[in-house]
Amino acid sequence: MKTHFQELTIETRQGFNLHNITARVQEVITSSGISVGIVAVTSQHTTTAITLNEDEERLRSDIENHFEKLAPAGLPYLHNDIHLRDCDPDEPENAHSHLVAMLIGSSESIAVRQGRLQLGKWQSLLLAELDGPRERRVSVQIIGE
Repeated sequence: MKTHFQELTIETRQGFNLHNITARVQEVITSSGISVGIVAVTSQHTTTAITLNEDEERLRSDIENHFEKLAPAGLPYLHNDIHLRDCDPDEPENAHSHLVAMLIGSSESIAVRQGRLQLGKWQSLLLAELDGPRERRVSVQIIGE
């Protein structure tokens, strides 16, 4: 059994945005030499998420609108009381981003067969930025043969 680890860096935009990282993860798998196994893709942040879904422009808008309804940015969240917390005074008011990250999840595990991600026809691996712009890190761990 072999393992291979690599960290990806993604520059994100302001606010909520989705980044298709499928090709970058596939590049890691290809360079690993592992042809059959499992790849675990994990966000290293509490205000980003990793998910499998269709990467279609209108669906991206639907996703953003859906999560805005579930966790609106403007509510009086306790986490946003920056002056009452032990943190930098310029810390963003981002409780809504943490809540959405918990709903989506921080990782995905995907089968690898013949050196390729085993995804459905319309599936893409997406990093959801919930509080950008920032430089984000995603770990890619492959286990297999």
